Amino acid sequence: MPKLWNETIETHRNAVREAILENTWALVTEHGLMSVTMTRIAEKTGIGRATLYKYFPDVAAILAAHHERHVTGHLAHLTELRSRPGDPGERLEAVLEQYALICHHRRRHGTEELAALLHRGEHVDHAQQQLLALFRELLKEVAESGGLRDDVAPDELANYCLHALAAAGSLPSEDAVRRLVTVTLTGLRPPG
Repeated sequence: MPKLWNETIETHRNAVREAILENTWALVTEHGLMSVTMTRIAEKTGIGRATLYKYFPDVAAILAAHHERHVTGHLAHLTELRSRPGDPGERLEAVLEQYALICHHRRRHGTEELAALLHRGEHVDHAQQQLLALFRELLKEVAESGGLRDDVAPDELANYCLHALAAAGSLPSEDAVRRLVTVTLTGLRPPG
């Protein structure tokens, strides 16, 4: 097949896949996880059920793909914040604040049953490892500039950040999230 034909087909497949992901999420948001079926997704997307099954075997697979794309976007944004030029301490604060805000907003975009379905599995474990590595490398940079306590290893401090900021999910406001980030940063600074 000519290259243009292959690119056109691939573009179409990507567009259909994206439409499936977005329409499934819209249905779950509007009607709840338990009321979403492959038939409803196909109807909302404007495709046949047979076509839908060529892309995904079931609703859970669609939601997992949507979640994986969402997590990948968050990691890319955090990586971009980490990689900006400038003071490592300021970059650390920006990364921690953004991560805390992600945790805060995550709790407001779904039910417990949806969280139980999506926040497990290999892609979540992989994302958490990437996040820990991102924190660890940034903490090492802060340590080299003298802005990090030296009585605890950066690996341990990366875990501290990850778990401390997960508490942002239960906070009532973004102001409370920012206060949590300040407390977390205080725990990272050299004593005295």
